[in-house]
Amino acid sequence: MSGSSDEGETPVTEFVDSWSDASKHAVNSYVEANRAFLAGMGLSSPAGSERDPAPIPSLAHGLPDWTMERSVETREELGVGEYVEFTKPVTDADVHAFAQASGDTNRLHLDEGFASESRFGGRIVHGTLVAGLISAALARLPGLTIYLSENMEFKGPARIGAVLTARCEIVEDLGDEKYRLTARVTDADGNELIDGEAVVLIDEMPE
Repeated sequence: MSGSSDEGETPVTEFVDSWSDASKHAVNSYVEANRAFLAGMGLSSPAGSERDPAPIPSLAHGLPDWTMERSVETREELGVGEYVEFTKPVTDADVHAFAQASGDTNRLHLDEGFASESRFGGRIVHGTLVAGLISAALARLPGLTIYLSENMEFKGPARIGAVLTARCEIVEDLGDEKYRLTARVTDADGNELIDGEAVVLIDEMPE
């Protein structure tokens, strides 16, 4: 590339500038996670920690803007109709960190100039990152959740900065501590982004 045409360089320059921020965003995300972990160990207290949900023994940490709701508190109470919800914002830092961790550097997620010319009119969150909220919700069921399978349909895009909620509800007890659940993700306006079904095994929590 000769570099003589400003018009030809602009999309590439925007992409390079966007990607050059990835490490900074990822480091910031990891620092926040580490701060929350230290807070859980009683070594520090992140701002707003008084709003943190009750800790889940199988999870390392949570952040102040993450919320969780579940219908029962013990593994023995699990059955058809019981549910768990997990809500968090999906930030630009999350998107860059996921791109770096997964290797999915699709410009649709990282390059605003490129994405603005797509059917979406701008950058969107990786679909797999959105689906990860389902895993996060399942991990908050009482007991130690082991993900066995999932089928899902992507219904719409998630915008960067959106607050998303994953809701999983038990629809069938399969026996041997296995359950089938509906698994859905919606945004704050109630738009359904993912509709799916998961099967999990829920063991007792290790001592």
